[in-house]
Amino acid sequence: MKEKDSARPGIRSQTFLRTLIVLGWFTSLPALFAQSQDKSFAPPLLLEPGVTGTTLAPNFRVGEFRLETATGENPDADTPQTPPNGAEQEGLMRRSIRKIGQDQKRLYLAPFEVHNLKWDAFVLVGTGALFVVDRRIETHISHSHFSTYQATSDLAIGGLAGSLAGIYLYGIKTEHHHARETGALALETLVNTFLIYTPMQLIFARQRPDEGNGKGDFFKHHAVNTSFPGGHAMFTFAMASVLADEYPKPWARVLAYGAATAVTVTRFMARDHWASDMFIGASLGTAIAENTFHARCDPELPSQCKKHQRWWKPMKTPD
Repeated sequence: MKEKDSARPGIRSQTFLRTLIVLGWFTSLPALFAQSQDKSFAPPLLLEPGVTGTTLAPNFRVGEFRLETATGENPDADTPQTPPNGAEQEGLMRRSIRKIGQDQKRLYLAPFEVHNLKWDAFVLVGTGALFVVDRRIETHISHSHFSTYQATSDLAIGGLAGSLAGIYLYGIKTEHHHARETGALALETLVNTFLIYTPMQLIFARQRPDEGNGKGDFFKHHAVNTSFPGGHAMFTFAMASVLADEYPKPWARVLAYGAATAVTVTRFMARDHWASDMFIGASLGTAIAENTFHARCDPELPSQCKKHQRWWKPMKTPD
């Protein structure tokens, strides 16, 4: 048993890296569609060697001529100039950074809004209650079937991320507005989740169930791959919430939240996290996704934008 426990950190690190690769591949999709355009170049006319005593024809450059009408107006004056591709990419980068900055400000202020106080109490009380019984719960978790739980978790993560990636690809290729918004908001949500998840990992630095003295002590090793909050639960519930909000059909919600729940449960059963880690991770992932979605979504689309409904009820669409 000790040999298996000693090998678990290495296996866990490899699994965590595979998860980051899956999420990183999905978040890097826009780079696959960045196009570069080189300026055309027309070589100047060269002098013919050996020709002397002859006046060469002027080297006219057609591009330098401007066509003017009889009234003296230039028809090209009102033609919009397409900015260079580099300028477009720079503008996109600036807009993206500004948008993420706005998201982070809104997310950090959201818990202090009056209508969110009831959810704050729910998350804090639930996390605190589970924290009290964490070690008691963990004593009933088996040390067997570790590989099965890991494989099930990886399959659920891959299916959820792959579904969102496929929707985004379809939206880009066919210019389908709803599908493209789904992918774009999923990417934005994942970035926002990462920017909140990372400092919490570095600050709280909680030991996993099979690390240290097995008591889940905090502030022990400040790194990104620690126990609190549960990263798998946080990221998968963030993705599932975006997908369920964009396509609020009962079957879509069951599949999305079912995959996120499968990841959360299997990671807990594999003794990667304490129960309180997974509870707060799932809660934060859902909250970040809901906040980002309702701030950025298009209310004209058949989604849950700017409104809420019970997940088991079919979406009401205008006639």
